Amino acid sequence: MSKLPDLEAMAIFAKVAETQSFSGATDALALSKATVSKAVSRLELRLGTTLLHRTSRRFSLTDSGRSLATRASQMVAEAEAAEGEALDQAVTPRGLVRLAAPMSFGMAYVAPALPEFLATHPDVSVDLHLSDATVALVGEGFDCAIRIASLPDSSLTARRLRPVRRHLVASPDCLAQRGRPSHPDDLARHACLGYAYLPSGETWRLVHESGQEVVVRPRGPLRANNADALTAALCAGLGIAVQPDFIYWRDVAEGRLETVMTNWALPLISVHLVAPGSGRRPARVTALMDYLTKRFSAPLWADQI
Repeated sequence: MSKLPDLEAMAIFAKVAETQSFSGATDALALSKATVSKAVSRLELRLGTTLLHRTSRRFSLTDSGRSLATRASQMVAEAEAAEGEALDQAVTPRGLVRLAAPMSFGMAYVAPALPEFLATHPDVSVDLHLSDATVALVGEGFDCAIRIASLPDSSLTARRLRPVRRHLVASPDCLAQRGRPSHPDDLARHACLGYAYLPSGETWRLVHESGQEVVVRPRGPLRANNADALTAALCAGLGIAVQPDFIYWRDVAEGRLETVMTNWALPLISVHLVAPGSGRRPARVTALMDYLTKRFSAPLWADQI
């Protein structure tokens, strides 16, 4: 005997028992009479017992048949309910969405965006996971994620929402004490604060507007796995760092930090919304992705720098 029960045969048998005839089951299930008869015979052979007595004029269930018919009918009802619920969720946003996002962007932009979404989708809940580490969507059970990077080819589907500029920033006091760098070589006299999750690892790859590229290895008193954690040290004049515009724009606008070497930049990255690439997504996931796409495609910070 195989490990899995013959669910198809039991469902057909349940309909035969319900309609009290093979022809009734045939009509109800839109199957041929031969298919219905073979399914019942297959089930009897599998179970080693007779489930019903049938002649040209009479039809009756055996004791085993009546017992199985009750259980099989319950099974079919549960399956129909489960299928109906799944179909309903496929078209109506309902249930839990697991969303991952980088810490700083998640705190500043994703978390404030969720109340409006949840208010308009009261049957949806969101499990928001904040970390600058890249999570494995399928392996860790996430429905979608915000990623800020230059994405490599992968099995994920990705929506590019907006560009992110990265520049060197430092406080006015830091620049007054150590000088304003104009070339990557000038960074040797500066304390450089590092971010652990740079795509280039422990190096800064700076590209001049002319196309010249220079790679430097920063040295300094602080390295963190979250870019926002560098802000206090930067404002205190402890060094210079590469920061994304969505983190530094307010401090630059209010004079606590300045961008330097603006004719040198790191490779452009973007805010992406990614999801597993295979299969049809539940309506709850599609609804959240569409909402975040609209929300983050609008101006967030660039017009204020």
